Amino acid sequence: MKILIISQYFWPESFKINDICLGLQEKGHDVSILTGIPNYPKGEFFEGYNFGSKDEMWNGMKIYRAKLLPRGKGGISLFLNYFSFVFFAWLKIYRIKEKFDRILVYEPSPVTVGIPAINASRKFNAPYYFWVQDLWPESLQSAGGINNKFVLSVFDKITKLIYKKSEKVLVQSEGFKEYILKQGISAEKIIFYPNTTEDFYKKEEKISKIESLLPTGFKIMFAGNLGEAQSLNTLIEAAEILNKKSIDLKWIFLGDGRNREFLQNLIKEKNLEKNVFLLGSFPATEMPHFFASADALILSLKSDKIFALTIPSKLQSYLACGKPILASLNGEGAKIVNQSNSGFSSPAEDANVLAENVEKLYRLSPDERQKMGENAIDYFKNNFDRKTLLEKLEQILNFK
Repeated sequence: MKILIISQYFWPESFKINDICLGLQEKGHDVSILTGIPNYPKGEFFEGYNFGSKDEMWNGMKIYRAKLLPRGKGGISLFLNYFSFVFFAWLKIYRIKEKFDRILVYEPSPVTVGIPAINASRKFNAPYYFWVQDLWPESLQSAGGINNKFVLSVFDKITKLIYKKSEKVLVQSEGFKEYILKQGISAEKIIFYPNTTEDFYKKEEKISKIESLLPTGFKIMFAGNLGEAQSLNTLIEAAEILNKKSIDLKWIFLGDGRNREFLQNLIKEKNLEKNVFLLGSFPATEMPHFFASADALILSLKSDKIFALTIPSKLQSYLACGKPILASLNGEGAKIVNQSNSGFSSPAEDANVLAENVEKLYRLSPDERQKMGENAIDYFKNNFDRKTLLEKLEQILNFK
């Protein structure tokens, strides 16, 4: 079958949809991708790309590049980024000569990625399936800080239109269902379809190349976007609390984002340069080797309704790598950590309870921490296995 994936983000940007495309191709489907010009997360075009970048091939798949304006530092630049993709992707569809049987839309913010899908569905006479990663307009309000009732109303109408014209609405978290039902979408149309993670996320052994980059001591590792939504100041506050207790902890941040400079300043302000390390970005394929050198993996989100409903996609990657997990968040993500017995969770933005959990984990025996890691792998295999979820996606798209 011929499948068109529509996603504003795609390789060489690091998003889970990259692996879903590879997985569908592995299962014998002919996959093409309509996407933008890579500029996430730094807000600048990747090296080798510009506003006029052409279509290209990746692992035997055709990538159609629609023009867009880069994200910049946020604000008005971000909105221009969103709407420029909608405009140019809509036009790009008319230049695509292929025919498609199905269309899969991948939607981390913004929801507007669904607008070109409406056009593609009409042109190719193919149904589109909308995979919701972020709830809109809730995400616009919670993560974007937009409270204008007119703006929120407009995006609510756009979201409902996109959902209603889709064949099915896939949700990455069970917690999304109630919100979407309240937007007038029928229960029969909504399918729980969680994220899996790439095959290379698995338990690895320590390697000297990675070890040489890391400080000595009990290592707590965060990997991913250094953004506002992650409430990373909560982690720094917990680090400060534990530093005063003279516990030899090393907090290691892998990744980049708009809050990197803020973090650097906060670390300096709290005199934590010997405890907290911002190592920058590394290829996703290297993450399991970094995780192998960690004593615990940590994830965090702000205290907000939408984040409580979300399963952070990095959680699946953490589980697959078999390390104890510290979760500073509410809702669905915390529930998974607790159900899996893979670590400890604390309420979002509560640095004191997080610090207590870190110390509790630190004082466990190596065997107890190893058991948590084993529990993590078991839970991943039972709930987020890549092969199983790819087969489920085929069933949703009516290929089986």
